[in-house]
Amino acid sequence: MSSVHDLGALATQDDGIPAKFPTLRHTSATAYFRAYTQETSTAASSVDPAAFDQAAAILLDAYRRGATVFACGNGGSAAIANHLQCDHTKSIRTTTDLTPRVVSLSANVELVTAIANDLTFQEIFAYQLQSQAKPGDVLIAVSSSGRSPNIVRALTWARDHGVHTIALAGFDGGDAKVIADVTIHVCGSNYGVVEDLHQAIMHALAQYIRQSQMTADAIFTSVF
Repeated sequence: MSSVHDLGALATQDDGIPAKFPTLRHTSATAYFRAYTQETSTAASSVDPAAFDQAAAILLDAYRRGATVFACGNGGSAAIANHLQCDHTKSIRTTTDLTPRVVSLSANVELVTAIANDLTFQEIFAYQLQSQAKPGDVLIAVSSSGRSPNIVRALTWARDHGVHTIALAGFDGGDAKVIADVTIHVCGSNYGVVEDLHQAIMHALAQYIRQSQMTADAIFTSVF
């Protein structure tokens, strides 16, 4: 079956952000998937290695100190924040002496909707931080656009109250890229691609930290 090859998929705009993907209709699902994976590979290569290393160091230090790591996000990013709580609590603890304390601010639907209903949706994450976070804790904010008001509000409150901040952002990075101590920026303009890579980054951070605390023999015999 013939298909339209999206020549614009790998193009770059003048501002450095990849051109919109897709830009043309594909007539084959396989061709679209191939273009999608190529777009994902290109976006993955845009991640700044220094930012990734800085984020890993912040998290490992927090887990060693017994600090709490909070995560938050909206929509698909909320799912990543919830998954982060699972993997950064359970997986990192497996075969290491670390006992991470991780909380997803997106997970408690009762609390989130109460805050949104009685106050404002912009406060759903910052309000929880005000009750639970202390200086030296860490906030990981996941936002494809980096512009969601509740994400920006949470990052701003955390920054102003001694909480270390890590942002996972896409597109142009938005306000989150400016506010966070460290931003792992995926230079992509497709929500699926950005969210896929944020999920991969979340997993890679957990697995890197876990294996950094293991012997070579333990790594060889373990499943990650």
